[in-house]
Amino acid sequence: MKVTLSLEKSKSNDLAIMVDVLRASTTIVAALDNFKKILPVSDKNLALKLSKKMNCLIAGERNGKKIREFDIGNSPIDIQKKSGEILILTTTNGTRVLNQIKCRTLIGSFINAKSVANVALKLANEHIDIVMAGVKGNFALEDFLGAGEIIKYMKNVELSEYAKSALLASMNKDEVDKAVKDSLSAKKLKKLGLYKDVEFCLKRNISNNVPYYNGKYIVNLKDLRNLGSITQSPDRSSS
Repeated sequence: MKVTLSLEKSKSNDLAIMVDVLRASTTIVAALDNFKKILPVSDKNLALKLSKKMNCLIAGERNGKKIREFDIGNSPIDIQKKSGEILILTTTNGTRVLNQIKCRTLIGSFINAKSVANVALKLANEHIDIVMAGVKGNFALEDFLGAGEIIKYMKNVELSEYAKSALLASMNKDEVDKAVKDSLSAKKLKKLGLYKDVEFCLKRNISNNVPYYNGKYIVNLKDLRNLGSITQSPDRSSS
């Protein structure tokens, strides 16, 4: 099994894991405790229109700030206080990047690193590409370290040089926590009064949820009995 690491766009035609540690990936993982499925939308106006049409909760942010007309921001802590059948979510980076990936896609973070790694190894045929969401096309340290945390649980695989570097960088938990808390993204969230989200996003393996994007909705793979049925790339034509 080959495991690579990339920024924004996947290099795999097999399976990808999208990582947006602060905060979309973590929010999605947490939301699947209380929502049956999540509809990721890139455009905030479309998200608002769909929420009214579908009469469901809408969450999202732009540049870290909650969108004024929305029910809730992109907070993994706040989302745990909500529930429903469907959650519509739009974020600056995570949902935009997710809708660009063309192969089968899982979503990972520190809080579900072990579970998403294990499921990825069961699903993939030959190539797993871990895709860092970054920040508007730029490298984000927290996503690099989050990817390394996921790779840590992938044994007997062939790692690209980039993936090896992420693994090595993520080995010391205290240093990782310090680096993420000192990152540009974390500092921005702190200014917005959202530092508790940063601390939550750094918790390790507190969730067994494994989000899977089927081309329209994000669903929880732990609720699906037969992983082998997910064999083909989802249709992204309507995303």
